[in-house]
Amino acid sequence: MIPSQLLKGTLEGCILAVLSRAPTYGYEITEQLSDYGFGQIAEGTIYPLLLRLEKNGLAQAEYRASEVGPKRKYYALTDKGRVELQNFLASYRELTQAVDKLLADTGGDYHDQANPTAQR
Repeated sequence: MIPSQLLKGTLEGCILAVLSRAPTYGYEITEQLSDYGFGQIAEGTIYPLLLRLEKNGLAQAEYRASEVGPKRKYYALTDKGRVELQNFLASYRELTQAVDKLLADTGGDYHDQANPTAQR
């Protein structure tokens, strides 16, 4: 499971990526993220992010009829959201390259350095 503090900074960009595929609603977003290995993300985490994306003009929402209950609020990426997604991807790639380089330069023994009594 990915620690929530580590996930916190990237979740908004990941939601933008999910929305870039097709308009979708909150619960479906959590299911897709779970399918990609993010684990169970609480609705109390997803919905405030969706509202912020909508408020900032990165996503737009509309209610659609549901076959199994009340209408659902679907979110879709806006043009501004697509630009933000590209910015996120560039920043994320830069970050992962820096982390990969750091870990490679430390010989990959970062686990042992954090826990000197670990078995090799």
